[in-house]
Amino acid sequence: MSLIEKHTEINLLYDFYGQLLTERQRKLVELYYCHDLSLGEISEQFGVSRQSVYDTLKRSEQTLYRFEEKLGLVGKSLIKRDQLARALQHLDGGSESDIRNAKRILSQLIQAEEN
Repeated sequence: MSLIEKHTEINLLYDFYGQLLTERQRKLVELYYCHDLSLGEISEQFGVSRQSVYDTLKRSEQTLYRFEEKLGLVGKSLIKRDQLARALQHLDGGSESDIRNAKRILSQLIQAEEN
């Protein structure tokens, strides 16, 4: 996984589960992943070592991954987004068959939400 992919993944996990982190973890994740500050810049702001910042970020990442493993909200959201995109593609097709397929996809999404 590239650095950009990891940052994107952590940002997505943070969007879903960030409020479940401690205040300190939230702040460090925001500064590092959202505002692209270096470990050194963050350590200066907080008056701690770079190693301390690194350790807190690693624990935060592990916590975010554990939340996703147990709750799966990000995965479910991505699946729904893909299904909606497929439905939209069918609607853009405009044929009777495409419209039926779009309705089927949307009905499945509604049923899944009700269960």
